[in-house]
Amino acid sequence: MTRLAHPGWVPCTGESLAQTITTAFERPLPLERQGLGTYFVDTSQAGGSPGGELLVSRTGFGRKASPEGTLPVIAWTRLAASALKRTPELSTAWDRLNARRGDLPFLSADAMIAALEIFGDGSEKLLVGKRGPQVAAMFLLVPLPNFLWCTFQPSQIPLGAWVADPSLALVDLARSLVRGPLGLCLSLSFTQIDPGLCSRSEDTTDSQSSDYIETGWIDLAGSFEDFWNARGKNLRQNLRKQRSKLVAQGVSVQMRVLTDGSGMAAAVERYGALESAGWKAGQGTAIHCDNAQGHFYRRLLEDAATRGEAVVFEYLFDDRVVASNLCLQRRGILTILKTTYDESIKAFSPAFLLSQEQLAYLFQGKIVSRVEYYGRMMDWHTKWTDNKRTLHHFTMYRLPLLKQIAAWRSRQVRPLSTD
Repeated sequence: MTRLAHPGWVPCTGESLAQTITTAFERPLPLERQGLGTYFVDTSQAGGSPGGELLVSRTGFGRKASPEGTLPVIAWTRLAASALKRTPELSTAWDRLNARRGDLPFLSADAMIAALEIFGDGSEKLLVGKRGPQVAAMFLLVPLPNFLWCTFQPSQIPLGAWVADPSLALVDLARSLVRGPLGLCLSLSFTQIDPGLCSRSEDTTDSQSSDYIETGWIDLAGSFEDFWNARGKNLRQNLRKQRSKLVAQGVSVQMRVLTDGSGMAAAVERYGALESAGWKAGQGTAIHCDNAQGHFYRRLLEDAATRGEAVVFEYLFDDRVVASNLCLQRRGILTILKTTYDESIKAFSPAFLLSQEQLAYLFQGKIVSRVEYYGRMMDWHTKWTDNKRTLHHFTMYRLPLLKQIAAWRSRQVRPLSTD
């Protein structure tokens, strides 16, 4: 028997709770009441949730919290994150929710499974929230020391690993998780949130958001000629000069576009060779065909290629690859996951030459209407676009006092002024 009521939870009573538990697992489950507002349920009979715990809390959903006493019930199931791969119904539900909130290819169930298997340590949990019979929210969460939790966030995934019905406000989902299925949870942090997909919540007494990075995008409206003529004079003159120098030296240039899954492994290997020869090698952050990053990007692109969503752009001087972009494409949006170039010929601007031809190709093809970078906006991004937005983090605290303590501790660790 798994206890539903927990210290700090809002008690759930009456027939509405029994109905929620029944519909959450799409079959009746035996309930036992022990004391006012306390229920137990035998989840061993809950098909499709092996090893899971049914945890129920009452929380308001929607853009504004419902009045106390009228709040709907959400039933949470906490599972090992590996259940996302083991249970087809869960991966299907994940992709369905992802499709409703941005439909990002790097947040697909396949991408999450690959990231968990390559970068996870086995401590990750999958939280599945149901309203009635329908899965309404799913989060991949990681327990941290001192009763803290955060979203699963390997650096190779641009946004935090969660999906939810867009009608549900993150602040309500967060409050439900903190006060329910995570047990004694002092705070829960959601990392790298895109405000274009999830509106930034106003700070409350028990929650706080913080800036992460600025990122940029390009809208492919109109013609490439108009877009190119709107770029800065220095960029246009520089690339024209580089092309003239290459012609004078007898170097032929071309862009290669790869979409077939059979070529993704070799493309990642060539990408890794370029990156491993540059500054990232010294920091230990370069992709290599034999390291975890290389394995992840190969798998991600090969899986995406089966759906026609993988694209690798390579730029060649003669038969030598000098720049490469690893990309995913879905529903008219191209996401550039990784970009690198041969630093030994930086003077020829190979990365800029690739970007110019890639954008001309995309404008002409009319398949993509938007290019997303998702990485930190650097000076070179501003050569191509003025569009930017701020990704952010969001933290929910179990109690307002804990937010105040966190703010006090943050002030204590700030470096002393040298003035």
